Amino acid sequence: MKFIEMTGHALMSMIEPDEVSPERLQQVGLTDTCLVRVNEQGDVEVRRHDRWDLIGGLLGGFAQRAERASGRTWAKTG
Repeated sequence: MKFIEMTGHALMSMIEPDEVSPERLQQVGLTDTCLVRVNEQGDVEVRRHDRWDLIGGLLGGFAQRAERASGRTWAKTG
């Protein structure tokens, strides 16, 4: 599976109105400095001390937005 990692700040900058709300992300503990990752299906996970937690999702057309917001490309795991 491929992911793209970014900060919470970068994620918040790319969220569109019909996706998970910034308020909802903050309620589940997202901060500007959190490490988050998005998979190819649009699932958003935040890095906790010992695990990744699913916190929301993105809708279609997010791949290029994720690359622009993060300054990174998609990377395959394991």
